[in-house]
Amino acid sequence: MYSIGIDIGGTNTDMGLVREDGKIIARSNIPTNAYTELEPYVRDIMDSISELMKDNNVDAIEGIGIGAPNGNFYTGCVDNAPNLTIKGVLNFEQEMHKYMNVPVVLSNDANAAAYGEMIYGGAKGLRHFIMFTLGTGVGSGIVVDGKLVHGSTGGAGELGHNILIPNGRQCSCGRKGCLETYTSARGIVQTYRELKAEKGEPCPEKVDSKMIGDMANQGDPTALKTWEVVADQLGLAMANSVTFSAPEAIFLMGGPTKVGDPLLKPLQKAFDKYLLNIYEGSCHIRMSELKANEVAILGAAALIKMKQ
Repeated sequence: MYSIGIDIGGTNTDMGLVREDGKIIARSNIPTNAYTELEPYVRDIMDSISELMKDNNVDAIEGIGIGAPNGNFYTGCVDNAPNLTIKGVLNFEQEMHKYMNVPVVLSNDANAAAYGEMIYGGAKGLRHFIMFTLGTGVGSGIVVDGKLVHGSTGGAGELGHNILIPNGRQCSCGRKGCLETYTSARGIVQTYRELKAEKGEPCPEKVDSKMIGDMANQGDPTALKTWEVVADQLGLAMANSVTFSAPEAIFLMGGPTKVGDPLLKPLQKAFDKYLLNIYEGSCHIRMSELKANEVAILGAAALIKMKQ
């Protein structure tokens, strides 16, 4: 059997036809930011899905999974996502059923990534784990007893918006000191700039987290210190997360995690330092086993399994 995975981003909407074993057979995309109304946007998505199925001789699919900002699993809606040009509460499930009578499952992109890891990646066989996604922001998905945690509102698991430092850095959510402001790609750059300023050293005008990673791997002391600071902050947040769901593993994914040892070695040290002793040895830090360019589509497609 096949399913459709859809990743809705602020710029593009990516779609994939996914086989039962997790292989993406074919892909297509449309520009999200070309639309200001839901109806024509969904119509063009469904046209693209029909073409993917026709071109690959697929007559039926199990369903359509959608990973989206502010995605609500319970309602099938995207609720007032700030980065979309289509505003308001968008009922994708209702709109898509006008074209195809198959299950439509929607959740936020970090939840989709976590579920994708369980169905197609390194969390196969695990019933308790947490996924942290590091990128422009910090997302997370929590799986307990083999089920994705949605909570009463459909918005559970926003660990990136746990306050790490009260009255700390301004976050896009309106509060201050969220984990995201320190361990996202932007937060890493800010830490690097602050460390350079403390040393009285000039900072490159254009710098990003990948550059800081490359410098760290070349032995640059300020870059290495940056990753040590970030690792300590993330390790604290991860150790705290263990106390409420006792996961078997915590998975990491996203661009900043690709730096390797400059982050991962001090991260393990920090995690061990902050972890409550009754959980010692029970939870392991692991990297996502899904390919970066496939995780969004595979994660969305995996959401269909929740309706089976």
